[in-house]
Amino acid sequence: MMGLLLWKEPREGRRERAVTISDRAVLRMRFTCGEVLRGPKTPEPLVRRRVRRAAKQLRKLGVTQAVLPEPFPYREELAKLGIRPVSTLPLRRALAADWARAVLTSRGLSPGSARVAVAGEQLTGELVRTVTELALGCRYVLLDLPYGGEELCRQLRREYGVSLLMGPSRDQLEGADVLVLFAPREDLKRERGVTLTLYEGGEEALPPLLLPPALEEQLPAGCHRGQLLAVLREAGAIRASQITVAAEKAGL
Repeated sequence: MMGLLLWKEPREGRRERAVTISDRAVLRMRFTCGEVLRGPKTPEPLVRRRVRRAAKQLRKLGVTQAVLPEPFPYREELAKLGIRPVSTLPLRRALAADWARAVLTSRGLSPGSARVAVAGEQLTGELVRTVTELALGCRYVLLDLPYGGEELCRQLRREYGVSLLMGPSRDQLEGADVLVLFAPREDLKRERGVTLTLYEGGEEALPPLLLPPALEEQLPAGCHRGQLLAVLREAGAIRASQITVAAEKAGL
């Protein structure tokens, strides 16, 4: 069961429950929603206790993952009860090429002259899709893989007539305008450009993501947008093609 945790503003002159649990539909996807009463003057220890109470009730109802509010400093409280936040990794990987192109646009860099590098540990479908989309839109794409990259390069040259630089040097990776990492690279020292981390544990925050207005107005306010869009996409409630990366802030 998927959970949704939201803050609820107290209304003056009304007595309200500190924690409310209900079923809620977002774009036809059903969530078990916990609303926690929190106002600007609510003491932090009291908020923490309410979060813990909401988490216990959600866990009893079978919730093991949840879309959280943003910001949310109480993740440890949920972890202790067996509830983890929704991972944005599948969404980050699905949007990788669009994200990289939006970074170039936000920095005033031309796809015809900018250098985009992709590095990973293995040739996965997600990496192939990202490299293919980038190669079709950017002139200089660098690919760093321990194996499998040569065949991908030949395939892209044969099918689309595009060329990649295979096996770039460390200096070339460090100097790329955008570096897309499907795995950690602690050996690289980046002093310029933007690095997109597409691996578990990567801390790269998602850029602003936009939906068509008809979908946008149906989303609940105050929740972690990346988590919500990730779970809606995974459930088929929205498609990756309906998500637009806001280019003007993608490189921030």
